[in-house]
Amino acid sequence: MTASNRPVKRALVSVFHKDGLEVLAEAFKKAGVKVVSTGSTAKFLAEHGADVTPVEKVTGFPESLEGRVKTLDPHIHAGILADMNNPDHAKQLEELGIEPFDLVVVNLYPFADTVRSGANEADTIEKIDIGGPSMVRGAAKNSSTVAVITDPSDYALVASRVADGTGFSLEERRYFAAKAFAHTASYDATIIEWAEKNWTKPESLKQDDENSEEIYPSAYTRTWNLSNILRYGENPHQSAALYLNPLSNGDFAHAELLGGKPMSYNNFTDTEAAWRAVWDFPNQTAVAVVKHANPCGLAVGETVFEAHKKAHACDPVSAYGGVIAANATVSLEMAQTVKGIFTEVIIAPDYEDEALKLLQTKKNLRILRVAKAPVLNRSIKQIDGGLLVQETDAINADGDNPDKWTLAAGKPADSDTLADLQFAWRSVRSVKSNAILIARDGATVGIGMGQVNRVDSSELAVTRANTLADNVNRTEGAVAASDAFFPFADGLEILAKAGVKAVVQPGGSIRDSEVIEAAEKAGIAMYMTGTRHFFH
Repeated sequence: MTASNRPVKRALVSVFHKDGLEVLAEAFKKAGVKVVSTGSTAKFLAEHGADVTPVEKVTGFPESLEGRVKTLDPHIHAGILADMNNPDHAKQLEELGIEPFDLVVVNLYPFADTVRSGANEADTIEKIDIGGPSMVRGAAKNSSTVAVITDPSDYALVASRVADGTGFSLEERRYFAAKAFAHTASYDATIIEWAEKNWTKPESLKQDDENSEEIYPSAYTRTWNLSNILRYGENPHQSAALYLNPLSNGDFAHAELLGGKPMSYNNFTDTEAAWRAVWDFPNQTAVAVVKHANPCGLAVGETVFEAHKKAHACDPVSAYGGVIAANATVSLEMAQTVKGIFTEVIIAPDYEDEALKLLQTKKNLRILRVAKAPVLNRSIKQIDGGLLVQETDAINADGDNPDKWTLAAGKPADSDTLADLQFAWRSVRSVKSNAILIARDGATVGIGMGQVNRVDSSELAVTRANTLADNVNRTEGAVAASDAFFPFADGLEILAKAGVKAVVQPGGSIRDSEVIEAAEKAGIAMYMTGTRHFFH
């Protein structure tokens, strides 16, 4: 015990969740602590032997407005906020006939749980806690003499300190105060996120010329809750953790692990890349094979088995130790193929029963089931001292619609070629820039990614296409997509020399005329989208 320790003689307890509260009740009973409490919390504590005074006897005012007003009263808040190291505060309390609190234990209305349940607006509003955060913040501000507890995992420690009479030191009270401020800040951030989504600015308040502040708030306030500590980060010397959005469920971060080891940091990043890639094809059955956040194969098919077979064939070498994603139920036929391939993770909306049983025999294969397609509409990237926020890139720009494409060179593509061009354009979105993707028959056959110039990407795509398929020329008669314009004709000329018959690219280079001329010379159909899909 230190000179700053303050034993707990009087406590204020008001909690929504009662789990573990019996431990405190026993300690209060043993130490003879006087407890002021509200509603069902008071009943619970009294049933477990604590000396409880209902809050309305302290305030002289009944709970009102259907429970909206219970503790919002000077008789409560003066007892919380009085700094008993300050003689004037102590004197005023005595004159007012108010006793100070040494301990405040509060947890808040389940706002996030209510939102996730799909509750209507009125019920959601009723779960916005007012009195609880007020008590927590008051006690945290006055940590010089009051200990505030918001985390049930601290109940056992509190009970031992109450029972043996040691209470808490100033340093300990300050720590709990910081934890309490984080708790209320997180709670408010959850409400902010819900409110910004549901209570948007009405037309009556909008200016004629909206600026960026109308799209992005002046303060970007969000919160995520710790889910679990990961084994390590990108590398073994880096620590890492998974945090979850408290307002969401059924999405990728909340994936159901049906088999295999826990997910690692790299597993999460690679698997999300694969998951997003297949959902760029929401109206087709698609499978992606991803390694180091880049697709090494992506295909669509009549069945999930066919799509996987085509995706895997793009680059069987890189598929070793990769991630497989499907946007359809994994069939037994597909599972039989996957079983023979060393794979880190497989993710899908669901699995046939026999398929799941077969995959579960691979003890190191992480099997994820995710109910919802990706819905993320904002991407966040932390930089030193700041945060970059942008609208998430998706296949939803005007130029992603083939009807808006411009034929810049060659003759119009036939229907099969145009279908492959559409596939290639959707696929290139998920490839790291600079990106060149070669495709045929609804499948990638060569991918050049992450290079510092488009010539290298083009050469890499051609090389991969023709060295990973038992000496089969896969570029002759194929199509290609470029995620951004060709700055010079050289990249396009590499594709043309390899036999590519059609190309889709954004256009917009100051040398577009040179690129168009090269396409015409090679007899290539070249479409321009006016939209690019950089992925850094």
